[in-house]
Formats: sequence, C-alpha cells, structure tokens
Amino acid sequence: MGEMTKGSIQGDEIVEAGGRSPLLPARHGEELFVADVFDGYPKGDMASMEFPIFSLSTKPDVELRRFEFADGHFVEITPSAKGLATVHDRDILIYCMSQLVAAKNEKKPIARTIRFVAHDLLRFTNRVASGEGYRGLRQALERLRGTTISTNVKTGGEETFEVFGLIDKAKIVSETRDGRMREVEVTLSDWTFRSIEAFQVLTYNKDYFRLRKPLERRLYDVGRKMCGEKKIFRIGLEKLKDRCGSKSTMREFRRLVKAIAEDDIVHNHFPDYSLRLLDGDMVEFSNRRAAIAVEAPVELPVEISALRLKPETYDAAREAAPGWDKYHLEQEWRVWMADGGLDAPRDPDKAFIGFCRKFFERNGRP
Repeated sequence: MGEMTKGSIQGDEIVEAGGRSPLLPARHGEELFVADVFDGYPKGDMASMEFPIFSLSTKPDVELRRFEFADGHFVEITPSAKGLATVHDRDILIYCMSQLVAAKNEKKPIARTIRFVAHDLLRFTNRVASGEGYRGLRQALERLRGTTISTNVKTGGEETFEVFGLIDKAKIVSETRDGRMREVEVTLSDWTFRSIEAFQVLTYNKDYFRLRKPLERRLYDVGRKMCGEKKIFRIGLEKLKDRCGSKSTMREFRRLVKAIAEDDIVHNHFPDYSLRLLDGDMVEFSNRRAAIAVEAPVELPVEISALRLKPETYDAAREAAPGWDKYHLEQEWRVWMADGGLDAPRDPDKAFIGFCRKFFERNGRP
C-alpha cells in the first residue's frame, strides 16, 4: 500500500516547499510501574529502528513481512485482522520506554506493566486530547496487541527464538462519563523490556512527534540509528526503501523522499539531521550538530571537547536563548571556555544554560 493520504494528519501528505511548516504545531516499582509524565525524554529501542516493524500506511496493512540475514537471524512480523501496528501507534511504546528509562536512570524499580493517564500520553506525544484522540489510542492498543513478531535476534545479550506481540496486553483502568479513557495499563513484551533493562535505546528529539508523515518518522529512525553522532551517513534509495518498509514503487518513493528533502531545505524542519536526495539516487543524512561544530576558531582542550550535555539541556537552551541555534551556542560556549583558559565545569549542563542566558542578554535575538 502507498503511504500517501492527502489531507490526513497521519498520512504521507505532501506539503509544497515554501508553504506552511511541515511540522505539526506544538500542542500541548513493583509489578506495576506508574508513569510520571514529562520525567522521561523520548526513547526508541534500537530493534524497532533497525527493522520496518511498523506500517507506514494509514489504511489496514495485512501483509506479512519477513527479514532474513546472512548470519541466520530473522524477524517476521504478522499482522492481525485489523492490520499491522503503524508508525504512529509506536508513540505508545516510545512513551512507555521513555518513562521506564527515566526511572531506571534515577535507580527506581521498574516493571513490564506500566500505568499512565491517557491524557498525559496524548500531551507527551503531541496528539490532540479530544474524543478522536482517545478513540485513536484505543485502536492503536488493539493493533499493538494484535501484531505478532517471530525472531531469534538478540536483545539484552540473549539469543532465543520468540513469538510475541508488541505488547502483551492493555487494559483501560477507568473512563470518564463521556467514555474517554482516563487511566491505561500496558504490559510490554519481555523482548521490549529487555531492551530497556540493557539500555539498548536511543534518545529522540521531541520534534519527532511533530513530524506529520509516517515516512518522515521512519526516515528519522534510520538517520538516528545509522548516522547517530557521525557527521554524514549515505544510503542508496532502493536500500532505504527496504529499510523504511515502503510498499510504494521506486518512482513514488523517490518522489516522496524528494518532497521531504525539499521541505527540509526550505524549513530546516527535520530533527537532528538534514536530509538530501543526491544524484545517483543516494540519500544523505547530515548531523546538524556536527555540521555546526566542525571547525572551532581555537583548538579545544580534551576535557572541554569531551563534555557531553543531556538531551533535555538543549531544550532548556532554546528557552534561555530564543531564536538561536542550540548547537551554535554550544560551540560558542566551548570556545569561550577554551579561549579564557577555564577548566571544565563540574555541572556542564547548568553552566551551559547560564552561558545561554548571558549570551541572549548581550546579543538579543539573531
């Protein structure tokens, strides 16, 4: 099935370059783990980034998928009668993983069953908190439970043959009088939970939830997994099509990727990486952070260049210095410390935010 559903928020809607922004507007321990919303930063498990487990289609996708590898490993994804879980359904897993990883980082006990307030999930994933939003959440839970995976791929250092759903079960604990769900319980599969326990997850940019098109979200997965912290990652269009799990023809897939790349040239909207379609049907992901920090006016001492900031620090930097590129500010901060012969700060995140505030006081908006 093709990915494009014109006019649908969740479809591969084509937005003409130079028009509106391709991003959606910013909306708003024991056997049971109770989520504390906004404690977590978006996290995605590496296995879901590696394989196109989730459908790009907004219509029921009932086609079985199987991926085999030279080393004998395989992944097979079987849909239910209601279709494969979609890229947007994955938001629920990202939310659950984010909360569990945040708790694990704070040395709190975690469990496979997580209880959360439905409205909190809708806010966290930038969804509309309306009747339609709650109905969509219920349908997403059904598809996640119905999609079955068979695999012998390692997670958490173990290799076993397993057959499981993306979630083991889901339960709506309470509803409001008008039928909207209030609290939800989701039990993750052992496979997913082992990924969390082994920290086989990567941090996502919060703007991931503002990407309109399922294909854009899948492209971000590929860029986040394959480019990572490298400056550049290139992949052939045909291979990229397979990694995305697209059912479009090559001609249509090329058109869709080209449209996204052209939007990125105009709006600079693609999170963390710039996306370009090159001659010879090559697609290039360029790390925005690396591109800004490639050349410094002074040679940075090892202890300063090695400093690592938390993902949430960059969001705070954007608030401290509105309008300024956060990675540009980071480079300015590192150069300022090196130029002044300063030692690396004990709390680099706090020091960086303080620098951003003073930078904005001196320079105002760019």
